[in-house]
Amino acid sequence: MKIANVILLLMISALITLIIYYQVESVEIIEPIIVKAQTKVIKLPDEDVRTPTFVGKTYEPIFTVNKIDDFLYNRIKGLSFKVNDNITKLDLRYLEITYWSFDSKRYTGEMIVHKSVANEVLDIFKELYEARYPIDKITLVDDYDADDNLSMLDNNTSAFNYRVIAGTTKLSNHSYGLAIDINPFQNPYINNDIVIPVGSETYKDRDNIRLGMIIRDDLCYNAFTSRGWTWGGDWNNSKDYQHFEKDMKDTN
Repeated sequence: MKIANVILLLMISALITLIIYYQVESVEIIEPIIVKAQTKVIKLPDEDVRTPTFVGKTYEPIFTVNKIDDFLYNRIKGLSFKVNDNITKLDLRYLEITYWSFDSKRYTGEMIVHKSVANEVLDIFKELYEARYPIDKITLVDDYDADDNLSMLDNNTSAFNYRVIAGTTKLSNHSYGLAIDINPFQNPYINNDIVIPVGSETYKDRDNIRLGMIIRDDLCYNAFTSRGWTWGGDWNNSKDYQHFEKDMKDTN
């Protein structure tokens, strides 16, 4: 009886071994995929061309003449531009002007002038730019609600502003875009004890030449007067050192 049990166990063991063997045989063995490394040969440039030499300017100056479009007209209407019988938006031109400021950096400002002098004014400011003549800022008086006193206090260089001459009923040449005020704080309007803008009294002494001042025969003076503009610093009864203007008859 014991021998029979042993034989039975051996037969069962052999059967299990066969079953395991056939199970293993039926499993598909997946061969590993061999990936070949790909290399790319890069040719380095010669040493003398690895660091390119920069040619040109890092800042391109802007000098443009543009008509007054609807967007700009809506910006100035009711401020520097008042509806009137003397001048329309078609008579005016919008200038973009690059200039050197007091911090020795370049900026691009904006100005509105009469169309008859637009190109001439652009040439003047190109001349000032090329010589690095310092101008504190150039923007429209509309940024100051067309308040000339506020614009002067901020030392803003500006042109067109439809207004009368202070203390009179006579239209200023600014009303036609034929007058430009430059660095008003360093070049105030002086009439006896009146100095405008307020706070610029120290610049009443024109012999103490400082940054931004306009002096007879300097670059700014010559740039304007050589083109037929007159300077307020040459007036007899009062002095307006910031002011250059051109008569309408001289623009035809």
